[in-house]
Amino acid sequence: MFKKAYSAVIILAILMVFAGCSKYQRVLKGNDFERKFDMAKVYYDNGKYQKAFPLFEELITVFRGTSKAEDVYYYYAYCNYHLGDYMLAGYHFDNFVRTFPRSERAQDGQFMNAKCYFLDSAEPTLDQASTLKAIDELQLFINKYPESPKVDECNDLMDRLRFKLETKAYNGAKLYYRLGEYKAAIFALQNTLKEFPDTKFSEEIGYMILRSSYLLADNSIDEKKIERFEQTLQECNDFIEKHPRSSDVKNAENIKEDSKRQLDKLKTLRDGIQEHKG
Repeated sequence: MFKKAYSAVIILAILMVFAGCSKYQRVLKGNDFERKFDMAKVYYDNGKYQKAFPLFEELITVFRGTSKAEDVYYYYAYCNYHLGDYMLAGYHFDNFVRTFPRSERAQDGQFMNAKCYFLDSAEPTLDQASTLKAIDELQLFINKYPESPKVDECNDLMDRLRFKLETKAYNGAKLYYRLGEYKAAIFALQNTLKEFPDTKFSEEIGYMILRSSYLLADNSIDEKKIERFEQTLQECNDFIEKHPRSSDVKNAENIKEDSKRQLDKLKTLRDGIQEHKG
C-alpha cells in the first residue's frame, strides 16, 4: 500500500510540473500582454527570475511609451542582476536612470549601476578596468545623493575596491623585487607608497625598498656605489624611524652597518686615488 501511495504522489508531482510548464509556455507564447506582465511580476516576486526574464524582455518593446514602461524596464534590469549578468544589469540600470530621470527609482537605479560594476570587479591579479569604473560610479552616486542612506555602503565598497588596486600595485612591485630587478622594484614600491600612503603593506614595502637599495648598490659599478650606498643609509634610517617595532629592524641595522663599512672603504679608496692624481 505504501509503495502504491508513494508512486501516486510521484505521478501527481510530475503532472503538476508539466501542468506548470504548459501554463508558462502558453503565457510566454500568447498575445495577452497584460497577463504576461502580471505573470512576470508573480515569477519575479517568487524568485523565478529565469522565467520572468523573457517575459519582461518582450514587454519592454510592447509597453514602450506607456505607463507600464518604467515598471517593465526596472524589473528587467533587476532580472539581469539576479541572474548574475552584472555588466548587462549595470548597463540597463544606467539606461533606466537616463530614460526615467524623474522616477522615484532613479536613485536606486544609480546605486545599482555602481554596485554592478563593483560585483564585476576582477581579482587583483587581473585587469582592474571595472574596479576603476566602479569607484567612479560610486563617487558619482555620493556626489549626486549625499544624503542617501546608501552613502555609507558606497564608501565601504570603494574602500574594498581601493584595496584591490593597492594589492595589485604591491604585488607588481614585489615581483620586481623577487626577480632581482632592484632598480625597477624601488621605483614601483615608492610609487605604491605615494599612491596608497595608508597602505597596510607599508612596513613590508619600506623594508623591500631599503634591501633593494642595498643590493642595487652592492652590485653596481664602482662609479655608482658611493651614491647608492648613501641612499641605502637614508632608506635604513627612514625605515627604523617609521617602523621601530618591526621584526626587520635588526636586519635594517645590519644593512646599515655594512653599508657604512662599504662606504668607508670606497671613500678611502677614492680619496687615495685623488691624492695620487694630485
